[in-house]
Amino acid sequence: MDFRGFEVSANVSMLFTELPYLDRYAAAARRGFRLVESWWPFPGPTASPAEVDLLVTALKSAGVTLSALNFYGGDIPGGERGVASHPDRQEELAANIAQMVEIAERTGCRLFNLLYGQLDDRWSAAEQQACAVEAIRSTASAVAGFGGTVLIEPLTAGLNGRYPLLTATDVLELLDGPLKDVPNLSLLFDTFHLGSNGVDLVATASAVGADLAHVQLADSPGRGEPGSGALPIVEALDALKLAGYQGVVAAEYKPTVDTASSLSWLS
Repeated sequence: MDFRGFEVSANVSMLFTELPYLDRYAAAARRGFRLVESWWPFPGPTASPAEVDLLVTALKSAGVTLSALNFYGGDIPGGERGVASHPDRQEELAANIAQMVEIAERTGCRLFNLLYGQLDDRWSAAEQQACAVEAIRSTASAVAGFGGTVLIEPLTAGLNGRYPLLTATDVLELLDGPLKDVPNLSLLFDTFHLGSNGVDLVATASAVGADLAHVQLADSPGRGEPGSGALPIVEALDALKLAGYQGVVAAEYKPTVDTASSLSWLS
């Protein structure tokens, strides 16, 4: 599946939700996707061997490739947005890293999204940043041996609690500052989150496109499919192309209609 010269992956945590989770991989394949991505698909930081086997089998049976996967982000349905910056959650993250490496080795996945975590009054912002920096280093080190890259994502203000990374600049200050010696890190360029926070998508795409490892597409307002809102998504993609971005763009949106109908923007 291609759009504006980019391979498009389907995020099955948001698309094809009319179906049980494991059936969504085959649904994506039937719609022409060769690549898929997902949030962490299990409720806790680790899953049983049988659950991991079912995930791998669903991918192989569908004939699709897992191109990106989120690290465990805490209780996402309950409102949590990552555990990297929380000192009391590092054992959970360490266990998740080990299983993420296993899944990567079995599926060929090479992109891994790590949510920073919300601010918590039990620690200062500086203490949480120090914790997050070490957590990011650990995840990057764990996946470096097989060519993996860790993605750091800004999120929309007002929808994700006290999440401190809101713009590309917020993330790049981390990556170009205390993490500048870690090569396999990248800003995750998500049009919905950045656009909702007032970031100029086209100018930012032009400035950082050559250094990005992954892009996700959703419109704003509403986080629906491209064309359902007011963001200059086509213009941003063209700017990314001109800047030299050569990676995948992911359809990571909440369909405003059934998933199949929502894919009309691709044609």
